[in-house]
Amino acid sequence: MDGSNSTNAIRKGLYISVRYFQPNMDIHVFEQLQHEELLNSDALAKIKSHEQNRLISVHWDLRTLLYFSVLLLGTGIGIIIYKNIDTIGHTTLVILVGILAAVCLFYCFRICAPFSYGQVASPNVWFDYILMLGCLLMLAFVGYLQYQYHVFGMRWGLATFIPMLFLFAFAYYFDHKGVLGLAIANLGAWMGIAVAPLSLIRLHEFKDENIIINGVILGVLLHLFSWLSVRLNIKAHFAGIYKNFGVQVLCISLICGMGRFEQAYFFWFIALMCVVVFHVRNAIAKYSFYFLVMSVIYGYVGVSYVAVQVLSKIGNGKDAAIYAIILYFIGSAITLVLLLMRYNKLLKEHDRI
Repeated sequence: MDGSNSTNAIRKGLYISVRYFQPNMDIHVFEQLQHEELLNSDALAKIKSHEQNRLISVHWDLRTLLYFSVLLLGTGIGIIIYKNIDTIGHTTLVILVGILAAVCLFYCFRICAPFSYGQVASPNVWFDYILMLGCLLMLAFVGYLQYQYHVFGMRWGLATFIPMLFLFAFAYYFDHKGVLGLAIANLGAWMGIAVAPLSLIRLHEFKDENIIINGVILGVLLHLFSWLSVRLNIKAHFAGIYKNFGVQVLCISLICGMGRFEQAYFFWFIALMCVVVFHVRNAIAKYSFYFLVMSVIYGYVGVSYVAVQVLSKIGNGKDAAIYAIILYFIGSAITLVLLLMRYNKLLKEHDRI
């Protein structure tokens, strides 16, 4: 191949790579290539024109709006039931909700792809949202039956356990991460733990010893499910969902254990640090900045609790202890921000969230 053909091949390869594979181009790089005569003026003009007229994807914006619409629809149905229960009648409402849930799930079964242990693409853009709506209506249907008609008697745990089994089955059969999240939430509810984000923020709800212990058990179970998903290669892409819930529940339970069992808080702190170190190393190895930030923050909360306890005892409640605690939080916050900024630069090109 002579020099002219080689140059043309380089130009063609650069243009193709830019046209199809580069989401964010640095024009200065191509200007430098043009300056070195590896790229002609016409190709550079096409690259600049393509970059300036690049279409903006609204895929995730539309998906977010659709999910929000499903949640609003489910909320609206609940409000209608609440405000018109005496007018419409219990039986009519139960039948209506049950029929809507059955129609949604029947539609999903009709058009879904065959089951696979790997990842399965949705048949169409509406499938995910109809499935989510059907599952939410199923939960409302079972919960309403138990509340109004006591179909499970006084065994209220069955009202969460049975829907949980169906949700796990639907999540795996239809390959839906949103339904898996609902199933995990029901698993937490069955164990006596509310794993919704708002409940996780309200740490005072975790003061009960049984809830703390159940939280630790649930967190360990979710980590086990995450490991088994990859190990057995059964919906391995679900591992991240299990891991996310598991880290949140386990770390929060351990932190609450430090506050609840004050006489033995250091043992809970050691357990928390083991979890944090494991996930920090795993996040760095897998280039996941999200899990790195989450693990570091939980670790920071645990270290701060110990630091406050130690400084308070050393200062014996005097003003010096208060100043030392304030200085600690100022210094540690700056250190934490600098640490995260440093790792953000290191992992930015490989972040897999």
